[in-house]
Amino acid sequence: MTSATETAPAPKRGSLFGTRMREAGWGYAFVLIPMAVFGLFFIYPLVYGVYISFFEWGILGKAAGATATTQNYTTLYHDPVFHRALRNTFEFALLVVPLEMALGLLVALVINAKIRGRAFFRSAFYFPSIASSAAITTIAIFILNPDGLLNRIIGSDQAWFGDSSTALYSVVGLNAWTTSGTVMLFYLAALQSIPTDVYEAAAVDGTGAWRTFWRITFPLLKPAHFFVLVVFGIGALKVFDQFYIVSQGTGGPEYSTLSAVFYIYQEAFKSANFGVGASAGVVLFVAIFLLTLLQRATVGRAEVG
Repeated sequence: MTSATETAPAPKRGSLFGTRMREAGWGYAFVLIPMAVFGLFFIYPLVYGVYISFFEWGILGKAAGATATTQNYTTLYHDPVFHRALRNTFEFALLVVPLEMALGLLVALVINAKIRGRAFFRSAFYFPSIASSAAITTIAIFILNPDGLLNRIIGSDQAWFGDSSTALYSVVGLNAWTTSGTVMLFYLAALQSIPTDVYEAAAVDGTGAWRTFWRITFPLLKPAHFFVLVVFGIGALKVFDQFYIVSQGTGGPEYSTLSAVFYIYQEAFKSANFGVGASAGVVLFVAIFLLTLLQRATVGRAEVG
């Protein structure tokens, strides 16, 4: 007679292996669909863009008798308009990213404090980030016109978007304001993850507010600094819509609002010169990739360990 406490027989090795294979199969099946979408809409266009960048490529495809050359890259190398577009792009990124980080961190510090109506202010500061960029830029055009609201307040007739000396900086200010709300959320999440005991220890030692921020809060936000710098730096290097709207599709005045992506758009879709447009895209991709590696080796070095 079998004892009630007798253990059940162990499963056979073959059935256990089959169960694991089925589980692995379901896992790969779920991963296959997003990977296929990623390969179709990201990897394939990237490889195809690199391919056509070595050919004379028009709206009907590769030119008859065209062979693979580096002529498109030579054209870019000698094109002063492309040089101006790259300079505008990097100048824009160097200005707007630190401004976004500073505004986002400042607002996050205010929202993180124990003030009345924190939920309202959090939503109010974040609202421009979810609003349409085209709508915000259109409103900014009216505000910054020579007879707009800003000039009436300061008593000026400056055409902020119509002057080559101020157009780029006006877009920098506009972009920093619209995106600082998203930066605020990342910094707010990082601030709320800092243990409170470090602040309690600083208060016991009599550390002032500024010294506490500079010696404790700011260093502990290094992962957030790296994330914001990389993500929003890449976004700044791909700026297009605001430059396009304020210049009415021209990149003016005097190419002051022509970005690298704007240049690619003009070459590919206005001039139907897809080979040059693809080569400009490859150059921009390489620049973004190298800058990301540089940021990883400097700001993100501590995160590797």
